[in-house]
Amino acid sequence: MTDKDRRPLDGIRVIEVGQLLAGPFAGCMLAYFGAEVIKIEPPEGDPIRGWRVLENGTSHWWRSIGRNKKSITLDLKKSEGQKIARQLIDSADVVIENFRPGVMEGWGLGPDEIKQSNPKLVYARISGYGQTGPYASKPGFASVCEGMSGFRYVNGFPDQAPVRPNLSIGDTISGIHAALGIALALLERERNADGEGQVVDVALYESMFNLMEAVVPEFSGAGVIRQPSGTTVTGIVPTNTYRCKNGKYVVIGGNGDSIFQRLMEVAGHPEMAHDPRMANNAGRVQHELEIDNALAAWCMSKDADEILQLLEQARVPGGPIYNVQDMFADPHFNARGMFEQVEINGKPLQIPAILPKLSDTPGRTDWPGGDIGSHTQEILQSVLNLSQAQIDELKTTGVI
Repeated sequence: MTDKDRRPLDGIRVIEVGQLLAGPFAGCMLAYFGAEVIKIEPPEGDPIRGWRVLENGTSHWWRSIGRNKKSITLDLKKSEGQKIARQLIDSADVVIENFRPGVMEGWGLGPDEIKQSNPKLVYARISGYGQTGPYASKPGFASVCEGMSGFRYVNGFPDQAPVRPNLSIGDTISGIHAALGIALALLERERNADGEGQVVDVALYESMFNLMEAVVPEFSGAGVIRQPSGTTVTGIVPTNTYRCKNGKYVVIGGNGDSIFQRLMEVAGHPEMAHDPRMANNAGRVQHELEIDNALAAWCMSKDADEILQLLEQARVPGGPIYNVQDMFADPHFNARGMFEQVEINGKPLQIPAILPKLSDTPGRTDWPGGDIGSHTQEILQSVLNLSQAQIDELKTTGVI
């Protein structure tokens, strides 16, 4: 391997025992940055293989989230499957699981059991409510946990039902937290004289809670409960989304004092640009409706492209609302390498790059998510040194 090919997690072995989204997204991030990720799937495969848009029976999503992973099938409800999983975990640096708390313990694969044979292991656990506390045993899907975290409450319009993004954001954010926790635990292991690992406990509701900015101190210090505010952000003016003459929307962030002056000048309202009542954010908050009405009328008088051009000339932050087709056509997305091409049965498929970008040891996609169990033979032979006869026996008994 040349220095050019080197990645930060080269030489780190990860066993991914989770399914669906949170655990697998964490595993995807680690694999992208060089870890050998061995994904243990049930014989029928991870359900995400069959979700949303399919081609030849496999989802396009799987090709992205399963990238760079080695898939092995194991029936963990069978003792022989548990035994093989234990051997794989004993060979690893990291395990990721996102089952309901207690499931891994029931299979004899909990952190206390594993620590006896593999004390260096970093054991990452992702669940709805965490491994402790009165709600630990509750089933926790992202949709439910986003609501409990406080995120959904502030997301939407006053007097309407809270809105969810058309994404399982709680799972993805939790996967990012898990990847960060794993990286921190690996760093600590290297600095620790005894080289021991630790448990990384990630809860979906807590990952979303971590995004809540000033909501907690504002309530504690001032008794203020942040409310939903539609397309605006409470206490910061102006920052909003406006419809233009051609029906497209633009986002304008003009909440800096000097930026606000330039914005109102270009929008044809010099009297507001230099109004002492609006010279700072506190004053603008008091006159939010007046400001928003003026900007809304300006945007409706011109097409979105013209509005954005004028904003750029005035050095005012502004941008379009993109769908995925817009992203593909945008030169900046392409210049920044935000799409990576893989081939599925000879047919090209674009999948998103994984962030962050590293200047010297960047991540990359080596292969797309493969077929169910496509690496079972390789892993059982190269990692566990099983013979072909032993592997055939596992097939016959339905363990793999």
